[in-house]
Amino acid sequence: MTSTPGTAPGTPPGGQSRLRRRAGTAAVAALLLAGIPVGAVVSADAGTPKTATGPQGQKLTVSATTGLDPAQQKVRVQGEGYGLTTGIYVALCKDNGDNRVPSPCLGGADMSGGSKTSQWIVPPGDPYEGDLAQAFGPGGTFDVDIEIAQKGDGLDCAEVACSVVTRADHRAAGDRTQDVRIPVAFAGQDPGDGGGEGVDVPAGTVSYRSAADFTTAGKPLDLLLHPDSKKLYVGADNLPDTADVDERGLHVLNPENGASESWISQAPGSTGALRASAAARIAGPLPGDGVVYNYPLRGVGSAKSGDEAATGVWLAGSTITDIAPGTTPDTVLVAQGATLSEIGRATGTATRSLTLPGGTQFAADPERKALWYTDFTAGKLHRVDLASFTVSGSFDLPGGPGGMAGFTETDPATGAVWVGVGRSVLVFDAAGTLVKTLLGKDLARDAAFDTASGRAYVVWQDGGDLSDPANDNNGTLTVYGTEDFAVAAQDLSLPGNHSQAGAASLAVEPGGATVFVTSPAEGKITKLVRQVSPLVTRAPADLTAKEGEEVALTAEAEGTPEPTVRWQVSTDGAQTWKDVEGATEPALTFTARTAQDGYRYRAEFRNDVGTTRTAAVTLTVTPATGGDTGGDVGGNGDASNGAGSTGSDGSTVGDGGTQSSGGSTTGDSDSTGGSGSTGTSAGSTGTSDGSGATVGGGVAGGTGTAATSGGGSLAATGATVMSVTLAAAGLVGAGVLVHRRARRRTEGAL
Repeated sequence: MTSTPGTAPGTPPGGQSRLRRRAGTAAVAALLLAGIPVGAVVSADAGTPKTATGPQGQKLTVSATTGLDPAQQKVRVQGEGYGLTTGIYVALCKDNGDNRVPSPCLGGADMSGGSKTSQWIVPPGDPYEGDLAQAFGPGGTFDVDIEIAQKGDGLDCAEVACSVVTRADHRAAGDRTQDVRIPVAFAGQDPGDGGGEGVDVPAGTVSYRSAADFTTAGKPLDLLLHPDSKKLYVGADNLPDTADVDERGLHVLNPENGASESWISQAPGSTGALRASAAARIAGPLPGDGVVYNYPLRGVGSAKSGDEAATGVWLAGSTITDIAPGTTPDTVLVAQGATLSEIGRATGTATRSLTLPGGTQFAADPERKALWYTDFTAGKLHRVDLASFTVSGSFDLPGGPGGMAGFTETDPATGAVWVGVGRSVLVFDAAGTLVKTLLGKDLARDAAFDTASGRAYVVWQDGGDLSDPANDNNGTLTVYGTEDFAVAAQDLSLPGNHSQAGAASLAVEPGGATVFVTSPAEGKITKLVRQVSPLVTRAPADLTAKEGEEVALTAEAEGTPEPTVRWQVSTDGAQTWKDVEGATEPALTFTARTAQDGYRYRAEFRNDVGTTRTAAVTLTVTPATGGDTGGDVGGNGDASNGAGSTGSDGSTVGDGGTQSSGGSTTGDSDSTGGSGSTGTSAGSTGTSDGSGATVGGGVAGGTGTAATSGGGSLAATGATVMSVTLAAAGLVGAGVLVHRRARRRTEGAL
């Protein structure tokens, strides 16, 4: 097939309008899917505007990059030096780091000429010039406005790092030479850091990994990590696989290694005689150590580590279906089907009772004197006022009657009640309003809360029936924020954790560093530990130095395990990188050379979870032509040949200069200043026969002279010294230091 001149291949004659519509659609897809590798280095100055340099020398400038209005912000984007043979898009996108797809992006190609969320720039005479795109100006320039927002089109810059970017349009999707990016931050965000660029996972990604399996507690049914003794209490039944041992009872484990510290297997039965009894449900902790728990069918017992047997009472009525601490230290709340009672632990006598239309389990909220009672069969959630012991509200469970029973738990911090029903978790606020529905691929079985971090942990079990395509025999652990319900950690697969032999339960260490999850079918408790990919907390910034000056770049990151660092350098505009030999400390210090002008540096942090890199920074090195002064007031007055600085102790820093205690130096062939400069040990006067060399300094109140042609001198008042000192202090706070040292010199970093 041939194409009409001036149209894209395959376009019918006279189809220019249709072509533009198709091109606009393709442009949208290209913006959402195309990749933006490195290609740009941005000044770390928190002020605006910011300018970035592309791989072919392109200059991109954004008028405002920090404190942007989250609702809508118009920014001016200017460029120069872009190729006149390739079209580009200008847009706000999720910045996924080096050679990663910047997806999603806000908006797409401007299909009507009226949208301002993105812009399409094309070479002059391009078929799309006009309604859809505007043409480059002379020298590959453009000047456009785009309207950006913190959130939209699947992009949320409050959660991910975002940048204003340019990239080749959809006709050259694989062309990386037009890629330039400038990070932006909206109001309330840290300006310009973004935590670095995650290479394999986003920076600061939280996840959990299995650290150990405990198999010393039979078939685990319930867990409690005691807040005082820190011991792990496990309610257990007998595991059929171990026919030679009956593991029923209350097990006390060392949470570090799972070693058994105690096993309470006996509890009073219906006649008061001790018998082997499982521990079905742990109600709560006793002060100091020990727990209150339910043992089948109607037993309420208590025991602590070291006890030979539990003390307890046997209740009248039907089987206990749930248990929780009472409103006083010597009582417990007990559900026996639809009957809720508060009983004395010593006597088993009910002090008050309430009958509901139906239900099996509940969750108490002592802080708000409320109890939430779930009737899965009828699809109802009842709120009981614990002060009056009356029903204060009833609410529908979405999905109607007959939902598969999961769990009912309350968040002690917010008062919200979380109800697991089938493959979903329903979250009601303290007033009974449904505020969130969380969907999972497995059955919701238990939830636990960490008030220290504001996180909710949910364990989901597989159905276990492999004939059902929805089942794969693996459960899941999920973590959510309790305020916004956002995912707070990567989902963790729990292989083999299914519901065929009992419901899973979990316990969370305060702070969330460790989580314990039971798998009744496998007879084990899995200890999970939190890990976090490196997150940059201090990043380097662009800097300018003179030939021979010592420069320092500093970067820091946090993560679990603690990340290691290595510095990398690029000599070709951030297209390729190599490690700086031996640079494995937070600070990279070296002597600047003119050959390094334009070099780019970054720090790369690694741990077992992932790799995160700081944004690349640019080193600008200017020739040491004299005129720069430095040193402390009251110094000895020696000068460095070419660098033009005044030392504080008679030593100098210059390009290749040698130092002597007498105060004279001689520069090498790269330095200026002729045969060198001399200074007196007293520091009161000095002379120079070198063009551009600075001589002088002197003690406070002394004088100095400089015979220069274009050089400078250090004022006797010391005012210049003070300004340099203050400037250096500001740079240190930004993570960058440029300074001179009198007695130490290092080779440049490549």
